[in-house]
Amino acid sequence: MPHHLMNLRHVPDDEAEEIRALFEAHDVRFYETPPSRWGISMGGFWVHDTDEADRARALLQDYQRQRLQSQRATYEARRLSGETGGVWHMFRHKPVRTLVACFAILVMIGLSLLPFIHIG
Repeated sequence: MPHHLMNLRHVPDDEAEEIRALFEAHDVRFYETPPSRWGISMGGFWVHDTDEADRARALLQDYQRQRLQSQRATYEARRLSGETGGVWHMFRHKPVRTLVACFAILVMIGLSLLPFIHIG
């Protein structure tokens, strides 16, 4: 019976390539399902054997822990250099876009609450 290792929805291309290379380096016999055209199924990595699935999951767990640490370090370096930040950073660098996004959020909240306001 096939074992699903990982869904590829919202996985960056570089991460998917690194996982393929990891599986090939450790001789994991995996196969990949492609994403559908309409975005209903985003594809994934699969194996047939239970023992192979356990070994692949252990490799994936180690890889994802290392990737998390490297991505956090990259984010911290970019944050300290001023390349990225929170809402205040966005407002300082792109004030019109940030104000339009905030206004759109307020409109959506207002439209969502409008039926309840009219009831009372």
